[in-house]
Amino acid sequence: MKRARVAYGGAIHDATEHPAGLRLADGRALAEDAVVWLPPFEPATIVALGLNYADHVKELSKELTVTAKDEPLAFLKSPGALIGHRAQTRRPSDVKFMHYECELAVVIGRSAKNVKRADAMQFVAGYTVANDYAIRDYLENYYRPNLRVKNRDTCTVLGPWLVDAADVPDPHNLALRTIVNGRVRQQGNTRDMIADIPELIEYLSSFMTLGPGDVILTGTPDGVVNVNIGDEVVTEIDDIGRLVNSIVGDAVFGR
Repeated sequence: MKRARVAYGGAIHDATEHPAGLRLADGRALAEDAVVWLPPFEPATIVALGLNYADHVKELSKELTVTAKDEPLAFLKSPGALIGHRAQTRRPSDVKFMHYECELAVVIGRSAKNVKRADAMQFVAGYTVANDYAIRDYLENYYRPNLRVKNRDTCTVLGPWLVDAADVPDPHNLALRTIVNGRVRQQGNTRDMIADIPELIEYLSSFMTLGPGDVILTGTPDGVVNVNIGDEVVTEIDDIGRLVNSIVGDAVFGR
């Protein structure tokens, strides 16, 4: 099942997929543009992975200080960074290079501590699409992303749907792509992750307890390019969803 959370008529509603767009829990069918889309679940801790696709590591090789695979490069984000489908992401006026990152987001369904790889997938509730923007100007070191790069308001888009894990037979064989203003700029497949989902859950749960609503952003393949004010950015993952976002300037946010 594909589930969403939206704001409509002054209230927050659970919704499901419908030919007209979506259906609210009370039975009303609405067009996609009639609601405000929220992240499709109530997020808790967001764990993001950097450099988890070999082709992306190669793409950035001239800027990396370390290239050998060690432990996964993981860092935390706050829920305030998250926005939903069809929302706007701010591009600050002082930056030269801001890029998207299409990622498979793994949503944890129950408490997970010291989980072994063989059991890890039992703790996954479902999947959604993430577009995790980065501003390269703010980067201090590719192996230690700082807060302004990866934890800015509006920088992480999630949705539209939370797809139940049972409906995704093989999350390690999903094509993903990014389309900017109608042009495909990034393509990849989740089979090319360096650390797959069971490895990530085993690794993270070895030192922190994962809980319901925690999210693991699993990294992005190569093909990142600069985006500008006015651009429409669509991130797609087969069988998971099509996530639409637009880039706006400081004025929209009163800056």
